[in-house]
Amino acid sequence: MFDFISKPLINWLNSERSARKYPLSDYERICYELKPCDVVLIEGRTRVSDVIGWITQSPWTHAALYIGRIHDIEDKELSEIIRNHYDGDAADRLIIESILGRGTLVQSLQAYESEHMRICRPSRLALKDSKQVRRYAISRLGVDYDIRQIFDLARFLFPWFILPRRWRSSLFESNTGTSARTVCSTMIAEAFAYVQFPILPLVKQSEEDNVQLFRRNPRLCTPSDFDYSPYFEIIKYPFVDFRHDQDYHMLPWNGSTELSDEENDLYIDPNIKPDAREVEESISEAVEKSRSVPLEGEWIPADEKREDP
Repeated sequence: MFDFISKPLINWLNSERSARKYPLSDYERICYELKPCDVVLIEGRTRVSDVIGWITQSPWTHAALYIGRIHDIEDKELSEIIRNHYDGDAADRLIIESILGRGTLVQSLQAYESEHMRICRPSRLALKDSKQVRRYAISRLGVDYDIRQIFDLARFLFPWFILPRRWRSSLFESNTGTSARTVCSTMIAEAFAYVQFPILPLVKQSEEDNVQLFRRNPRLCTPSDFDYSPYFEIIKYPFVDFRHDQDYHMLPWNGSTELSDEENDLYIDPNIKPDAREVEESISEAVEKSRSVPLEGEWIPADEKREDP
């Protein structure tokens, strides 16, 4: 009965909008830059991505852990596990991710070639810890996707829901072992927690003035947390870049291309911009106003002082 209801729902949630004609990211440069244990953030196009984006108020709705190529994995046992889960080319750049309806799996980064992506790199992550992060992620291959966690997260982030936050919520269940289901960002957060690498910890000071960190509940972790974390470096390569010429004035703003009706609601003609004359008039008015009002503590000559009537 559950499958009869869940399968159509999963198919509906996984349906995608059409991709952009031109991606926002330079896929080739991202591939060149990637290092094992980088977190790849993706702006998803599915309905479940829309739900996650609405809950988190962020365009980054999916996260994947880059593990490198198969020959980058030195541990023979782990390499064998990857080969059992992935039958593509050994030179493919691989990611581990959790996907609704498919669970936790390994696939080529090329699946997101046309998507908007950015890299979140754990700052100064030790090589031995990098191996352990990947080891944990590989151990989670085959684990089902936890759709309930998405709706529990919505109830947690929006306190106006009728049900109390903790009532019948899986977010606050304390399990000594690993859970049987997960979502993309939770799986990655648990992988970094495996080596005590921080994402968005709580910092508290004791009465003795000692500082202590508390790890954030990985079930509350969202893809945007890696973007927001001060412990991850953000690396992004736009599809249309000006760093080659070192001049953003060279970007192709002018042309004959027209916007669709839907695009007209979100974008404007690049030639529409603030009028330079109005800007200068506003500056002149502000200067005159600032000169007519003395600054606090400024000395005013006696002959310029006014007496109150």
